Amino acid sequence: MASAERIGVYPGTFDPITLGHADIIRRGAKLVDKLIIGVTTNPSKNPLFTPDERMAMVEREVAAMGIDNVSVVGFNALLMKFAQKQGASVIVRGLRAVADFEYEYQMAGMNQQLNSTIETVFLMADVSLQPIASKLVKEIAMFGGDIVKFVSPAVREDVVGRIAQNGLLGDY
Repeated sequence: MASAERIGVYPGTFDPITLGHADIIRRGAKLVDKLIIGVTTNPSKNPLFTPDERMAMVEREVAAMGIDNVSVVGFNALLMKFAQKQGASVIVRGLRAVADFEYEYQMAGMNQQLNSTIETVFLMADVSLQPIASKLVKEIAMFGGDIVKFVSPAVREDVVGRIAQNGLLGDY
């Protein structure tokens, strides 16, 4: 009897996708047969890019990584409903610090109450990538700082271009 395909979901806003996200994608893809990057809307995070732009950015970055078992899907729903619709048995989450753990631990508990058949797997961020957060990347770029250590060159161009386009460049 053949075993069922293991499908994982790695959800996030990816505004923008960072090298930390790319690390979790690379490592998460090794744990499942298929990894779905769920790009969600989250207006409370003040996104710099539209959901479609973020999906295209993530698709481009995944293609550049050369990983063939990863796909990108947008969603605007409860994570567990999205995961169930995708046939997922695993939610992949990245952890950078203790503060992340507290939040993610609570979310995992709530998600288990909603659907106990889907497990949450935490991957610790690579030590060199732990401080990277999309919010901080945007703030650094808005004040003229170089974000090349935190995102790919293509994403850097996207972020710098959008900040200039929106007139968001601060004093520096």
